[in-house]
Amino acid sequence: MIWKFLPQASSSAWETDGLLIGLTLVTGAVLFLVFGLMLVYAVRYRDSSPIDRGKIAEKTFRFEISWTIATLVIFFGLFVWGADLYARLMIPPTDAVRIYVVAKQWMWKIEHQGGQREIDTLHVPVHTPIELVMTSQDVIHDFFVPAFRVKRDVLPNQYETMWFTAEKTGTYHLFCAQFCGLDHAVMTGQVVVQTQADYADWLARNGTSQTLAQQGEPLFIRYGCSGCHSGNGTVRAPSLAGLYGRPVPLSDGSVVTADDRYIRDSILQPKRQVVAGFAPVMPSFDGVIPEDDLIRLVAFIQSLAPERPR
Repeated sequence: MIWKFLPQASSSAWETDGLLIGLTLVTGAVLFLVFGLMLVYAVRYRDSSPIDRGKIAEKTFRFEISWTIATLVIFFGLFVWGADLYARLMIPPTDAVRIYVVAKQWMWKIEHQGGQREIDTLHVPVHTPIELVMTSQDVIHDFFVPAFRVKRDVLPNQYETMWFTAEKTGTYHLFCAQFCGLDHAVMTGQVVVQTQADYADWLARNGTSQTLAQQGEPLFIRYGCSGCHSGNGTVRAPSLAGLYGRPVPLSDGSVVTADDRYIRDSILQPKRQVVAGFAPVMPSFDGVIPEDDLIRLVAFIQSLAPERPR
């Protein structure tokens, strides 16, 4: 079985294995039935067989319909199971700990909310949902932890999210599962799952004087964001206070949620989704702000509290 070779170290690993095993068994059974019947008829009606082939057999569809419906129901059940599992793995819990990942030839750069940074190593607490917000600085990569049964493409110029809950402490392999260049084979790392106490100690020992949000505040000023979005600018621009997580009406009549992806896209491609009631005058910062600074800016905007009514 799969778990004899790979540990089931996440909350979804056993279910992923069960789905794969079920699909393999059902597919194997259908394969055995079809090829078994082919073999039986090939032997029974071989050229030297004395069986009379002139007699017309009575035609019945009961057997064909029965096994066709049975396999259809089983495969449809596996499809529903897989679709449900996929949907649940796409939506992180609201209490998940958010960690940012930037892929680069050929390394994984990790940034925690408290400002802690890592290269090719990801520390996480056990029994705690972890949401990874990932992007690439160059080409397509793929974040793959076999022991957790999680795998997600990491694309340039956009955020991709993935979440998991580690159920066993220990150190697990991290791979890039997408060929990304000559040194693709060395783009490896490790995920270190710690107890809650050990993880808190690690955060304290590796903490910085500023959180990601605090590091993003001077960047907000340096790149000129405060000149328009602080409420005191001469250019009429939407306020960012309390923006994160809120619905945003757009000029085309649609409504989007202000999540990490929307904020990032609004910085790099501001004319793509223009807020209703505002002119598309914001310049693009694509190629101007590096990914590390974008993470800090998004964290700072996320931390902005709603404005108090006067």
